[in-house]
Amino acid sequence: MTLKLLTHDTLDPLRHGFFTRAGGASSGVFAGLNCGSGSTDQSEIVAINRARVADRLDVPPEHLLGVHQVHSATAIPVTGPMANKPKADAMVTATPGLALSVLSADCQPVLFADHKAKVIGAAHAGWRGTLDGVLEATVDAMEALGAKADNIHVVIGPSISQRAYEVGPEFFETHLAEDDASARYFANGTGDKMMYDLPGYGLHRLRSRGVASAEWTRHCTYSDPVQFFSYRRSVHERAADYGRMLAAIRL
Repeated sequence: MTLKLLTHDTLDPLRHGFFTRAGGASSGVFAGLNCGSGSTDQSEIVAINRARVADRLDVPPEHLLGVHQVHSATAIPVTGPMANKPKADAMVTATPGLALSVLSADCQPVLFADHKAKVIGAAHAGWRGTLDGVLEATVDAMEALGAKADNIHVVIGPSISQRAYEVGPEFFETHLAEDDASARYFANGTGDKMMYDLPGYGLHRLRSRGVASAEWTRHCTYSDPVQFFSYRRSVHERAADYGRMLAAIRL
């Protein structure tokens, strides 16, 4: 099976994509294109999957860059392959030939491009990182390389949707305590539970930062097990682990 990736015209003609689970070498709960080296999948198989992604992006495997994602608001500039993965959740670069990648399995994979300045970015934005400002930090880091917010186009890839993201009252209270504007991204659920619109909130934060455009592909990771891995779905199914999808962009 060939690799399947979702692209967006606002990021064209840059090579980019939100890869689905199609076309990978993994099996079992990881069946498909599991690119997560932090999973319990066989490391040799994950390396094969990542090499396939690198080939599709037309870069050598060592130029498919990633970070040690820790749900932070840290965005770092990169200029070449890194010996060790730093702890961060976003990268930016103005260096051609580097593919910036992030892993996700419900959290938002977010790709950024300023075509005029030739600066790109990639961010992993879960609820904590989004609330703490990882999306704005990515824009800030791109501006430090010469980009301008009102020239930056941003696309949020497959993420868990509001209809599948049930949270408790303490989660809602945490958001309100830190950003009262987040209230509109919650809807009533069952009992005292609420349904959280993570990509909607991500779009709000990006648009408030003044980017040229911000869109979501409108694919729900939880609701489509054929195409996407989902952490939350794996928990509900009591699976031993789960795969991670990869999103990437390169100059």
